[in-house]
Amino acid sequence: MFTTVLVANRGEIAVRVIRSLRELGIRSVAVYSDADVDARHVREADTAVRLGPAEAAKSYLSIPAIVDAARVTGAQAVHPGYGFLAENVDFARACAEAGLEFIGPPPEAIEKMGDKIRAKATVSAAGVPVVPGASDVDIPAGGFAEAAARVGYPLLIKPSAGGGGKGMRLVHEESELDAAVESARREAKSSFGDDTLLIERFVTTPRHIEIQVLADAHGTVLHLGERECSLQRRHQKIIEEAPSVLLDEATRQKMGTAAAEAARSVGYVGAGTVEFIMSAHNPDEFFFMEMNTRLQVEHPVTEMVTGLDLVAWQVRIAAGQPLTVGQEDVRLEGHAIEARVYAEDPARGFIPTGGRVLAVREPSGAGVRVDSWMAPGAVIGSSYDPMLAKVIAYGPDREAALQKLDRALADTALLGVGTNIAFLRALLADEDVRAGRLDTELVDRRLSELVSPAVPPEFFVAAAVDRLLSLEPAGAVVDPWEVPSGWRLGAPGGVTFRLRTGENQAVVRVTGTPSAASVQVDDEEPVEVSAYREGDLLEIHRAGGTERYRCADGPERTVWLSREGRAFAFADQEFTLAARGEAAGAGPVKSPMPGTVLVVKAAEGDVVQAGAPLLVVEAMKMEHTVTAPIDGVVSELPVRVGQQVALDETLAVVTAGEEKP
Repeated sequence: MFTTVLVANRGEIAVRVIRSLRELGIRSVAVYSDADVDARHVREADTAVRLGPAEAAKSYLSIPAIVDAARVTGAQAVHPGYGFLAENVDFARACAEAGLEFIGPPPEAIEKMGDKIRAKATVSAAGVPVVPGASDVDIPAGGFAEAAARVGYPLLIKPSAGGGGKGMRLVHEESELDAAVESARREAKSSFGDDTLLIERFVTTPRHIEIQVLADAHGTVLHLGERECSLQRRHQKIIEEAPSVLLDEATRQKMGTAAAEAARSVGYVGAGTVEFIMSAHNPDEFFFMEMNTRLQVEHPVTEMVTGLDLVAWQVRIAAGQPLTVGQEDVRLEGHAIEARVYAEDPARGFIPTGGRVLAVREPSGAGVRVDSWMAPGAVIGSSYDPMLAKVIAYGPDREAALQKLDRALADTALLGVGTNIAFLRALLADEDVRAGRLDTELVDRRLSELVSPAVPPEFFVAAAVDRLLSLEPAGAVVDPWEVPSGWRLGAPGGVTFRLRTGENQAVVRVTGTPSAASVQVDDEEPVEVSAYREGDLLEIHRAGGTERYRCADGPERTVWLSREGRAFAFADQEFTLAARGEAAGAGPVKSPMPGTVLVVKAAEGDVVQAGAPLLVVEAMKMEHTVTAPIDGVVSELPVRVGQQVALDETLAVVTAGEEKP
């Protein structure tokens, strides 16, 4: 067994791998970029090595830097986690050349399965059914439209290299094809360094089922049951579970056998996942999509229903040890469901958010597991994937697991950064989700029902009272004239706060003191409350019960409040006037997320129509096209390609009319 292992990754997966290494008695080495100097995985490892600047290409994607870090720390093996270099054949070979054991499959298996085009040909030859399609390899120059017509619409465009939904585009008709191909190539090149594409028939009402496989170097290949991964946004999974309610035992064994054959066809060793797609209306027919030659984000649900530590087995297999369990020993007991917590805004098309984490409260208890890298002070920027944590719940059956996961998400508070927690709870409560009627398009169909931009009035009440608490003078002797009660001759005047959170704003008047206050939000009826705050816990008592909020003070008179999985940042400020030019019919175009200007498609003086693309902003490997809000002229365009921009920063101004003002 190894004595020292380097973890070539960051975030929650690095923390999770370090945990298993510690349980195995193995010394762990973390690596980090300048953006992660104080990150949790750096603190929890036995030692850590700086790789380079925040830019992934110069740190987490730098093969020489990682190999050198392993050499100087005396590591004998490298665990790649997932993402970054996990499926990079050059990295696996560089490890071997440096005398390091790569905790993953042989380079040849990565090479065959890492290229989706070769992978389909390989498994098809082994008798595994594949989705009909075509690729750049067999599509002549200029023949993409013709090939797409042969495959038929709707279709999926996919990068041949990499996965995780990066670069995938769903195309419904020919008019959408050129723009989708351009965007997919650009994102594939940015994410994987390879812009080769393939197209596949889009299976209607698709369900995404994957099989976990585990293979040693002595010829044993096991399948460990399936995971249902049909709840997705932007072709990326957000909720996964094991087992699937769709599969009966016969189909489970049939798919498991096909997955094992796919692994054998490339001489696979280690933990991997074979992904299939099937129609919800015909679960007897399934097609191979791809094989992920690494650990999956959703591996915890398989661990919880099988009782196997997949990371520990990865390490043992890489050390040459044989599997000590047989296929007959694999049993799926109970049900497990995982929800991915992202720094994103579902109400604004799942665009990434960012900021500094002010406070973290994670759930615990029997049957609840949290894989996270969150800690107070962590900075969520635009350099890396926006996933913050995974909350996993286990129960004797699916209903119990759903209930436990919902409660665990309600008990999760992450303040300082906008997250998707409230959206996840709404999705888990959807009647079709509860009934197991899933498909990969469900989120798109229900999105307007699952997100609510409105802020409950009780949050404004709590924010105003908390603001009043913060203004109370401290000390043993208090001057009554300094108490912010709004007292005046004749009658109490109250204290007025002008609160804004996102696009929502309200005038809140508080009369009295926090221990006995009357609070009115805009023109609503006043409510009588008493409030108390100790540390990060704020209690609001009113007729009908007590509300408890987790809170944290942010910069510039901002307070974050979280309750039942919903969190908002309230700024105490005057209402802002309309942005320059709005009253005259101009349309300021603001950045929907913090990120980098990737493409500028317009210039000052251009005449544009509403909806015309102006710029492309990229953050965390996600592209967002910014369009003209009105018909008019681009009168201002102050940004350039490569420029870093902040959330809501003005990118351009479009003025109504046909000539530059």
